[in-house]
Amino acid sequence: MSYRLGVDVGGTFTDVLLVDEGSGATWRAKTGSTPADQSVGVLSGIGKVCAEAGIELREVDQVLHGTTVATNALLEGKGATVGLVTTKGFRQVLQIARSYVPGGLAGWIIWPKPEPLAALENTVEVDERIATDGAVVRKLDEDDVRAQLRRLAGHGIEALCISLINSFADSAHERRVAEIAAEELPGVPVSLSSDVLPEMREYERTVTTVANGAVQPQVSRYVANLSRQLADGGVRGELAILRSDGGLMSASAAVANPVTMLLSGPAGGVAGAVWVAEQCGYSDLITFDMGGTSTDVALVQGLAPRIGRETKVGDLTVRASAVDVRTVGAGGGSIAHVPELTRALRVGPQSAGADPGPACYARGGSDPTVTDADVVLGYLPPALAGGEVPLDIDAARTATRTVADAMGLPDAETAAAGIVDIVNENMLGGLRLVSVQQGFDPRDFALVAFGGAGPLHANALGKLTGAWPVIVPPSPGVLCALGDATTSLRNEAARTCLRRFADMTGSDLAGILAELSTEAGGRLTAQGLDRGRQNVSYQVDVRYSGQGFEIAVDVDPAWLDSGDSALDKLGEAFDAEHERLFSFLLDVDHELVNARATVSGPRPEVAPVVLAAGSGDPAAARTDTHPVHLDGRAVTADIYDRALLRAGDIVTGPAIVTEMDSTTLVLPGHAATVHPSGSLLIEPSEG
Repeated sequence: MSYRLGVDVGGTFTDVLLVDEGSGATWRAKTGSTPADQSVGVLSGIGKVCAEAGIELREVDQVLHGTTVATNALLEGKGATVGLVTTKGFRQVLQIARSYVPGGLAGWIIWPKPEPLAALENTVEVDERIATDGAVVRKLDEDDVRAQLRRLAGHGIEALCISLINSFADSAHERRVAEIAAEELPGVPVSLSSDVLPEMREYERTVTTVANGAVQPQVSRYVANLSRQLADGGVRGELAILRSDGGLMSASAAVANPVTMLLSGPAGGVAGAVWVAEQCGYSDLITFDMGGTSTDVALVQGLAPRIGRETKVGDLTVRASAVDVRTVGAGGGSIAHVPELTRALRVGPQSAGADPGPACYARGGSDPTVTDADVVLGYLPPALAGGEVPLDIDAARTATRTVADAMGLPDAETAAAGIVDIVNENMLGGLRLVSVQQGFDPRDFALVAFGGAGPLHANALGKLTGAWPVIVPPSPGVLCALGDATTSLRNEAARTCLRRFADMTGSDLAGILAELSTEAGGRLTAQGLDRGRQNVSYQVDVRYSGQGFEIAVDVDPAWLDSGDSALDKLGEAFDAEHERLFSFLLDVDHELVNARATVSGPRPEVAPVVLAAGSGDPAAARTDTHPVHLDGRAVTADIYDRALLRAGDIVTGPAIVTEMDSTTLVLPGHAATVHPSGSLLIEPSEG
């Protein structure tokens, strides 16, 4: 038998899912995250789940890991001290940046501009210049390069980034600087912009390269440490890391290009949600991942997640392909507070995190959180994680009562209901970001809810969005780990082209994409994926000639066999997307800006579990009743053990469905039907 191990590290919990690839059987474990050293929590969870399955670590063939180590390094300001080498005249490229200030009107008045990841005193200029067509305007002065690198040697830099003007057209000067750096700064890792992002626009290329360098040492230490400990434990399979775009890469590739894993964690959840929705027969969905610290949402069409060209982490935006995930500071650990100035209830974005956690965890936390409100309202059982995390109901009530007292409310239940309503509205805002604000009606999509807290709030979000059914997958608390375990290797190659359609042919386009496909495929071959098992997809950035921005357009491989009509079809696809986004077209020629080829391996064959058929009556799974507060009144809800439900059983609200890693709330007027794949499909009863 072969086993795949998916591991996802969140802000509060570390989730581990072991999959028997032959039978589809799964085992899961949830342990507390260890922010000081994530590998401690990871190894604890792996040992726990292997013991539960009765296997040795040496029987695990692959460990597939979604991690936030790179993200946290940037968010917490713990990245490496970066030295930056630029072309003479471009030393302040990061300080000048782009003329964009986030926020509404006059937002610049109160916006504190973040400090660049590479300080100005650690940035040097070298004498060289390459034109946009790759011609050498001014040769590289190697003596000047050595002098500048020696200046950096005394600044204690831990990573070196090289971003020379127009290096996307010819990388020779960057590569020579890197060779000299190996002599002048031995042992310092080097990132080249021509490797990290070989595309035009010097600021985006530079900031992405510097972000890569800033997290590289920490990622290298973490991956090396985890790989070593897995090997020492007897794991025979290699470690693979999830990319931000939902694919996998080898551990060595992750160390070389860590900027591609900044959204590694959330991407795993989207991959898992797609797998679950496909089992249920739905191809258009919105993912809703509510964890302990934040909520991540994304939109999927035709079982294909929307892939964006930018990755945002805090105030930093870099140019790297990533699943278009939007994050809001709303999770089970989000803290409720009442500012003295307004006396209006607020929830988040501050979070109790894993330490000390919500008050009900009895680990020293005293602030009222969303989880505490759920406990007060009766939505959660007396213990979580299969009884391993007992809940202190009195502590939750005491914490929530502070909100009631601050607002003059009669009891803790009223305050708790307000906390839940507000956090639901906060999450609705995130769902609108990926749907309504991008021209999609959420009523045309199913809503896949997961994460430790997602199923508890999913029914309410279905009511707010009109997205039905609400799909709650089996083991929703560890779905991100399932996504890690059910995705495949992926790599991407990109190039700036800058050619008007009138100046090129369909054969030119096909040739460019073929070269990029060969480049990306070669990297996967080096990671052990044979050419015959590789799949390729193409995407290009197109604009109207004279525009200052471009739109990404997917290229159907069949177009490339149709000669010059390929450009006509590409132009039609661009026009359709431009009209959808902006409601107008221009009567000018199109221009190709960037081209990309994405090569991936086959998705692993993981057999889905099929539940035995039930009678439709879930009585055999009913374990108890429990008072809950809904719509301002106390009602009695039936409690069901999800492990005892069978296919076709219908759970009518109000009801609570419990399992090891999550709890699902079914509201009055709604019903949850058990799908043969194990998912709960919640819809209004009248429907």
